[in-house]
Amino acid sequence: QVQLVQSGGGLVQAGESLRLSCAASGIWFSINAMDWYRQTPGKQREFVAGISSGGSTNYADSVRGRFFVSRDNAKNTVYLQMNSLKPEDTAVYYCKVTRGGYWGQGTQVTVSS
Repeated sequence: QVQLVQSGGGLVQAGESLRLSCAASGIWFSINAMDWYRQTPGKQREFVAGISSGGSTNYADSVRGRFFVSRDNAKNTVYLQMNSLKPEDTAVYYCKVTRGGYWGQGTQVTVSS
């Protein structure tokens, strides 16, 4: 049984930082690429960042240079470091196994101006 358990998130002011974590179980984590998505009410879930099994990363234009995705294969965990947060980053953030329909439970990030 695949499980992705997220932690982190919360309420911060604009310009501050947060780190999200996503701990995976039930999969061979080290060979799987992982993604982060986010969703706001009334909008489709959008891609934020991804990291390959080899550590290559890619980002949405809206977060490039501010957000950084990383992974710790020893801990079966992927992270999203979010810096210089803006009010428009407010959303529910989800981690996902790139190949396969496995999602984390989502975590709310709220950035106040």
